[in-house]
Amino acid sequence: MKYLLVTCVALSLFACQTPTEKKNETQTNETLSKDGTVSRETVNQEFWNRLAKLKGSSFEGEVLEAPEGDDFRGKQLVMHVLDVKEDTIYIPFNVGDNLSRTWILTKTDEGIQLKHDHRNEDGSDDEVTMYGGVTPNTGFDGLAMFPADQETVDLLPRTATNMWWITVDDEQFTYNLRRIGSTTQFSIGFDLKTPIETPERSWGWENYEVK
Repeated sequence: MKYLLVTCVALSLFACQTPTEKKNETQTNETLSKDGTVSRETVNQEFWNRLAKLKGSSFEGEVLEAPEGDDFRGKQLVMHVLDVKEDTIYIPFNVGDNLSRTWILTKTDEGIQLKHDHRNEDGSDDEVTMYGGVTPNTGFDGLAMFPADQETVDLLPRTATNMWWITVDDEQFTYNLRRIGSTTQFSIGFDLKTPIETPERSWGWENYEVK
């Protein structure tokens, strides 16, 4: 719950900025394009850099908030920042013996995209895979929000009000999900202060080469 409160407080603080403060913040996110015109940077580079620093490391997590009896409770939760490329970050997420999940973050023209890559044990795509969303704004250095995109809604209509968000600082990485209109929230926190041994590769990623 505290991460939801942090999110709400952060959004409230932004809403309370004066026009001058907002103008200054926007200017810090503007860059000169090749033709010399000013374009707004759609990716919060500091957020990206915080994730990139974790390349090759693995961390154990715990359920911070979830419905009673949720399948993740009581299982070992491990995230492994498998690889970081210029525009893509791959983060396998293991739930006990289930190695089906990989979070993929990608820089796009619109912002940072989060997709959930789900595989079967033989490495083939799960029936439900590659759902997620794109950040609608630059967010904060330690927080990015991903409302469900149209591809996700077409795949899973009930996710139309889904909001995923990730937080990251020097001590903790959190993955969170809330469906607008529902009181249910799902949050997992990973201890970044104590790296653990690299886990077994996620299904379908066994032959992936890290360069």
